Amino acid sequence: MDMVISSAIMKNYLKLLQFVRPHWKLFAISVFLMLLASLFEGFQLPMLVPMIDNIFNDKDIIIPQQLPAFIAEPIGYINSLDRMVIFKLFPFWVIALMILKHIFTYFYSYFMSDISQKVMRDIRDSLYGKIQRLSLDYFTKKRTGELMSRITHDVNIIENAVSYGLIDLFRQSFMIVIYLLIAFGIHPKAALVIFVIFPLLGYPMYRIGKALKKIAKGTQEKMADINSMLLETISGVQLVKAFNMENKETQRFKSQNDTYYKFRMKGVKRTLLINPITEIVGMACGLSIFLWMGLDVINNHLSLGIFVLFFGSIMSIISPIKKLGNVNAIMQQALSATQRIYDVLDAPITVSEDPKAKALPEMCRGISLNNVTFQYHEESGLILKEINLTINKGELVAIVGPTGAGKTTLVNLISRFYDPTTGSVDIDGTDVKTLAFESLRQQIGIVSQSTILFHDTVKANIAYGHSHADQPSIEAAARKAYAHHFIEQMPLGYNTVIGDQGIRLSGGEKQRLSIARAILKNPPILILDEATSQLDSESEKYIQEALDELMKGRTVIAIAHRLSTVTRADKIVVLEHGRMVGLGRHEELLRTCPLYERLHRMQFSI
Repeated sequence: MDMVISSAIMKNYLKLLQFVRPHWKLFAISVFLMLLASLFEGFQLPMLVPMIDNIFNDKDIIIPQQLPAFIAEPIGYINSLDRMVIFKLFPFWVIALMILKHIFTYFYSYFMSDISQKVMRDIRDSLYGKIQRLSLDYFTKKRTGELMSRITHDVNIIENAVSYGLIDLFRQSFMIVIYLLIAFGIHPKAALVIFVIFPLLGYPMYRIGKALKKIAKGTQEKMADINSMLLETISGVQLVKAFNMENKETQRFKSQNDTYYKFRMKGVKRTLLINPITEIVGMACGLSIFLWMGLDVINNHLSLGIFVLFFGSIMSIISPIKKLGNVNAIMQQALSATQRIYDVLDAPITVSEDPKAKALPEMCRGISLNNVTFQYHEESGLILKEINLTINKGELVAIVGPTGAGKTTLVNLISRFYDPTTGSVDIDGTDVKTLAFESLRQQIGIVSQSTILFHDTVKANIAYGHSHADQPSIEAAARKAYAHHFIEQMPLGYNTVIGDQGIRLSGGEKQRLSIARAILKNPPILILDEATSQLDSESEKYIQEALDELMKGRTVIAIAHRLSTVTRADKIVVLEHGRMVGLGRHEELLRTCPLYERLHRMQFSI
């Protein structure tokens, strides 16, 4: 089991490093500069030796073992110098080391910060790009706030791992190696105490890191819950107020927020254990060294400066180990965030474009659905069952039926937002699966019942997808949709920002902008999902006339809940529980389709 867990952790580490891979050259330069900065920082501690032994005690530096020539010769040279010469040179040595250390520290810190920001940028770009490419069925299983949390909260955790975690991982490792070399160079036997420190600190760090990873997963999931709740309640604030649910939603948010707080404090409680553990273990080892090597100093077998250097090296190892413990905590949280990010990046795209997809010429014959069945997921039931339907070019085809009959799903298959589970959707005899997305959807205009508008100008919303459209074309589309008059009365006319989801507009005004958008697109195939449902009777009359003009010479598929809008259709499709139970004109269906007759009677009975 542990081997499986270790394998999974290593796999997540490799995935985390994949984010850094595109910037490996800059990363390699940063690590090299980090090594130089560490070397100069490591040299600062040996500078204490000549200060203590040669300058203040006027004694030679004494090391209790035979040293290699490259170390012994510099020590011999320093011992040969007059103490006043060392005294005068000492400040210059110290300031030179300090300046060099900080120069290298500045550049590697800057480069690593640059890498972390680039990694954040790349991850956000990749996540957003993948979300845009994912098929609609993915969004039936994921909450919007949860996906937002991936792009914001989880990516910030990755940044922390790159900007602080990787820096300390390398920097502190370098410092441990440097201090180890100093300690073993002075007194190898005494330096073996380090191998007591590592297990005493390593095991608690491992246990704390493992716990933090589990806590981090809960924290990130709870943040996703909070984001989802914020999105729902802020965008639906009017509904919340209409049902007097302000206090209820506030209490619900407090509950979610309190759970998040508890997760965070669990993490804080474990992270705070790192300091006392490292300091207690470090102090115990330091006192052992003091008792062991202090006698050598007293007996003049070891100079005080060398003792201070050895003691300082051993104790200096404690701080990097402690920081590596914090790195482990950061990395464990980052691994959890990485896994959640890759859940999105690795999600399969169920509706994908064929690499050999071809462009769709303007439709000349029509659309056909051939023995089509559809279900969203394997565990869900069939939404559409054995649908066979032909829609000829220029026809107005209405689709009616009770709620949940599969009307919207059927038209979504034509736009290839979904693929049929079985059967095919053909345009002019060509399966839509073989067509390029852009050429297919350029020929289809959609006006849905749920109007989608952006926090942008009126002009930008009408020209969405057609940024090249000029002002006269936009105004002409608005006039045909009977929107020009109310747009002109807005503070900045077509340059007025309409707010999030068009909150500054009435329902009818929103719908008219949506219709103007479809008119500007001027598609050969038009899909209307109860396009006039939010208009008052007078506006509906005018819009219906505009739509009648727009529908001339086009193939129109209209989903209708009000049967009064479909009486002039060339063909009416009646759906019930995903099956086609009626097909024909209005008068014919009144006689031959019991469901259609019942729906008609229910709507028009007095």
